[in-house]
Amino acid sequence: MKLKELLAGVPVRSLCADGELEITDISYDSRRTVPGGLFVAISGYTMDGHAYIGKAAENGAVCVVCERPPEIDIPYVLVEHSRRALALLGVNWFGHPAEQMTMTAVTGTNGKTSTTYLLKAVLEGAKGARVGLIGTNQNMIGSEVLETERTTPECFELQKLFRRMLDAGCTHVVMETSSHALFEGRTHGIRFDVGIFTNLTQDHLDFHKTMESYCDAKAILFQNCRAGVVNADDPWTERLLRNASCTRLTYGVKPGADLRAENIELEADHVAFDAVTAEKRVPIRVNIPGRFMVYNTLDVLGAALELGVSLEESARVLASVPHVKGRVEVVPTPGKPYTVLIDYAHSPDGLENVLLSVKDFAKGRTVAVFGAGGDRDRTKRPKMGRIAAGIADFVIVTSDNPRTEDPDAIIREILAGMEGTDTPYVAITDRVEAIHYAMDHAEPEDVIVLCGKGHETYQVVGTEKRHMDEREIVAEYLQK
Repeated sequence: MKLKELLAGVPVRSLCADGELEITDISYDSRRTVPGGLFVAISGYTMDGHAYIGKAAENGAVCVVCERPPEIDIPYVLVEHSRRALALLGVNWFGHPAEQMTMTAVTGTNGKTSTTYLLKAVLEGAKGARVGLIGTNQNMIGSEVLETERTTPECFELQKLFRRMLDAGCTHVVMETSSHALFEGRTHGIRFDVGIFTNLTQDHLDFHKTMESYCDAKAILFQNCRAGVVNADDPWTERLLRNASCTRLTYGVKPGADLRAENIELEADHVAFDAVTAEKRVPIRVNIPGRFMVYNTLDVLGAALELGVSLEESARVLASVPHVKGRVEVVPTPGKPYTVLIDYAHSPDGLENVLLSVKDFAKGRTVAVFGAGGDRDRTKRPKMGRIAAGIADFVIVTSDNPRTEDPDAIIREILAGMEGTDTPYVAITDRVEAIHYAMDHAEPEDVIVLCGKGHETYQVVGTEKRHMDEREIVAEYLQK
């Protein structure tokens, strides 16, 4: 593709290259640059791509996109923001795939994964659509599962994935969109048909620093979508929509929302409620327990309405959707008098939601097993300790992904939040040992909740990613 074709729509400060130059490939990693390629120098948080322009040239780059002139003699394109330029280059390189599909993005602290899976099921079951899914657990093209490294891929990989989905016959895409991705511009150049906001509670403050900045990052989605489906009960929604350019459909359980849940029933294996609008009332049942699932279902119903699916059609599909992996997921414990659940709650609000949900149906004790990630927001650690002690009947504090931090130091920060409480607890650094301890000391009708790992089958220690699937850990221990 010619350079001038690649640059269509890209804000260029200065073009110091021949627009007729033929480009064979695009890269932003100098190690992956090939002869005839275009290298995009991105200024990152730990590394600056401008320092690798020389290496890219050695590997065959014939042109560079950069934010400041290169120090070597090579044709270049000067731009204000390299990552946003990379996003638009990807759009052009892959032939504008997102414009040829119906795009829905979900943002929020909690509930994104459940929302995307349920909405995918509704679109497939009610419209017969072939749906691509991009999320924390995995990416999917229809029923084909693709592994994923992070919630929202880098912008160029994202466009490549869209192209793959389009070529496979996808008509719709449903994707989780993280605040990091929105802030960094990974979704730049995409106009979404529907944007969904689940909620905003403390998380990622190591990156965003303040809740206001965290909210403003998520608000970018609603400046780039046709219709917004937003949580009317969340106190951050007003700020989120301050500069929104979309139409709005609100949902919630309090009066005043466009779409409300009434007559809510919470059971051990499902939630049920009436979905109410100004025109109709439709009974809804979803086979996932927990009060938070009322909200996760309302946002799906609202998005489906915006995409042309009636409440009645959504209700029919949702009633038959199986459990979402990692969301209050029951781990088989044949012959044992207790229950083990896995949930990927890893924030204060997520932990509170899942523990309160379990308390709604647990006949015995609620036993919480959780930790907190290293090299991440430290302020949430004592809050999680305080929440666990305030709700659970017994707490086991252990490791999550300690990364480069001392796991015992992380645990001490969690325990600081439990000071002054009467809730019994133990601290066991090794997560596998902590799970074994919970099972060894379980009492009849206890519910053991393993928090933080439902979306992961690994643990990061230092820079090493070790295999750790808690479903396997439970099964193997029961066989001993």
